[in-house]
Amino acid sequence: MSQENNLHFDTLQVHAGYTPEPTTRAAAVPIYQTTSFTFDDADYAADLFALRKFGNIYTRLQNPTTDVFEKRVAAMEGGVMAVGLSSGLSACFIALQNILLPGDNFISSHYVYGGTYNQFKVTFKRLGMEARFAQIEDPASIEAKIDENTKAIFVETIGNPAFAIPDFEALSAIAKKHDIPLIVDNTFAAAGYLFKPIEYGANVVVHAATKWIGGHGNSLGGVIVDAGNFNWGNGKFKQFTDPDEAYHGMKFWDVFGADSPFGNIAYAVRTRVCGLRTFGSAPSPQNSFLLLQGLETISLRMQRTIDNALNLAKWLEQHHQVESVSYPGLESHPFHKNAKKYLKHGFGGVLSFKIKGGSEAADKFIGELNLIYHLANVGDTKTLIIHPATTTHQQLSVEEQEAAGAGPGLLRISLGIEHIDDIKADLQQAFEKTK
Repeated sequence: MSQENNLHFDTLQVHAGYTPEPTTRAAAVPIYQTTSFTFDDADYAADLFALRKFGNIYTRLQNPTTDVFEKRVAAMEGGVMAVGLSSGLSACFIALQNILLPGDNFISSHYVYGGTYNQFKVTFKRLGMEARFAQIEDPASIEAKIDENTKAIFVETIGNPAFAIPDFEALSAIAKKHDIPLIVDNTFAAAGYLFKPIEYGANVVVHAATKWIGGHGNSLGGVIVDAGNFNWGNGKFKQFTDPDEAYHGMKFWDVFGADSPFGNIAYAVRTRVCGLRTFGSAPSPQNSFLLLQGLETISLRMQRTIDNALNLAKWLEQHHQVESVSYPGLESHPFHKNAKKYLKHGFGGVLSFKIKGGSEAADKFIGELNLIYHLANVGDTKTLIIHPATTTHQQLSVEEQEAAGAGPGLLRISLGIEHIDDIKADLQQAFEKTK
């Protein structure tokens, strides 16, 4: 599909990365349920292992089904190459591990998913790498934490669950000034439907494909997209310029950098052969297939959930049993201005609210729901609800929960594609039983 650069998002989500293969002419992407792939001869095998040629060796490294998924997401996000992984958290970890060494640090935000926050705060610290948390509403506070060992800025497009939306132009300017990459978790923007970070200077994009990309709550997955727009040979990243002992002394920037015949794909290649190969968090071919099915309808599903979310947020804002509502589509939201500036097609499919009566009332309210599922996920076709303080953000202190926008008593709703009147009716009958 050489014309992919000229296709609209809605077309890319169906076609990008795949042309019916010549043997069977299968219209749907086949599921290559195999661990390994045969080699033409000894020389061909050696070329693959030495990265002189690209091809299939072992599904932990690459698989033809996953390859289509990777190419499709890269096309939708506007990147040069993508790497599929087994989950969103593995994508976050490997995206950063690929560029960090002991003694390094990176800047992030309090407004990130609880599992991500815990990974950054605890796991990276145990590896000798420091996560420094700043207030993204004040870009100056981010720049103030940068020093000679800072190797990245990492933010979420729509922070979970406070729905904080950074000023991406300001963050990109800071990253460029200090010659470090801007990494954006774009999960809540649905593979670029709401926002394409690369268009605003991001260098790496990650997704929990489990969410809107898959969209049906049936498969785990993650993906890292390389924008191909960062100079990894700037002297700050020895992994790319020095001989890498993890891959027989290869200098990745020399072989796959901006001046190489392949173009600037050094970050993505090293992610695959030194990250995915080593940690082994590869997606299964079956899950890659299911994620592809989700991609084909992502714009349709996402728009319905966005419309439902705005409708519900306005309804809840007027409800006498509701103390407050948080949704970036409301003018009352502190990040509404950035939401209007950066988000296309609407303001996302998730909102949160507090009902009067605190945590006890919130837990009782959840127990009275019939249609809406109580579980730990977002981005499903079904409407979902959870109390983050006692679940997804339980590992955080109360102070950290409040800073993340996940304080006790706050309920998060991820809108599905059901009729909005049925969603409201289920909430209303729960309100009446919680008086």
